[in-house]
Amino acid sequence: MELQIESRNVDMTPEWTREIEERMTKLQSVDDNLIHGRVTLTKNLHHNKSEQVAEALVVISLPGRHTITARKENKTFEEAIRAAFVAVQTELRKYRDRRGAKEIRNPVIPLRGVISKLFPEQGYGFILQAGGGEVYFHRNAVHDFQFEDLEDGTEVAFNVEEGEQGPQATTVNPVPPMPS
Repeated sequence: MELQIESRNVDMTPEWTREIEERMTKLQSVDDNLIHGRVTLTKNLHHNKSEQVAEALVVISLPGRHTITARKENKTFEEAIRAAFVAVQTELRKYRDRRGAKEIRNPVIPLRGVISKLFPEQGYGFILQAGGGEVYFHRNAVHDFQFEDLEDGTEVAFNVEEGEQGPQATTVNPVPPMPS
């Protein structure tokens, strides 16, 4: 990760530089996706002596053009640096949590089978799986054709999950044509 440290209206001390580098290394150990970091220390000359005059600005860049920024003012640069890094770390944790909360679904490859038993009046049936065993399906699981058009021996593609009384088809579709 590239790190840029600069100061405005104040001379950078080796202690501040060391603290910034240590905190940035610690931040990078939490998330190794950091691309770039910039820390700017500014002494605000327009403030009264009783007010907070030390400002620390921390900016980190992540993949996908995402940037996290924290600007903190305090009476001393040490306190401003610490507060800015705490804020950046909090925002980075929130960003990682949001990124990790996205559910990634892998496409499910449908199974193949043949309708072995059909009970049209009750609205359900059973599919004989290619490897053996029967799977229950309800008329609501049928897609891309009508339940009434089904008959014993119709070849279907289906997805299955465990139901209350055994395997159950969640979707039943016509068999897609084989790719050439």
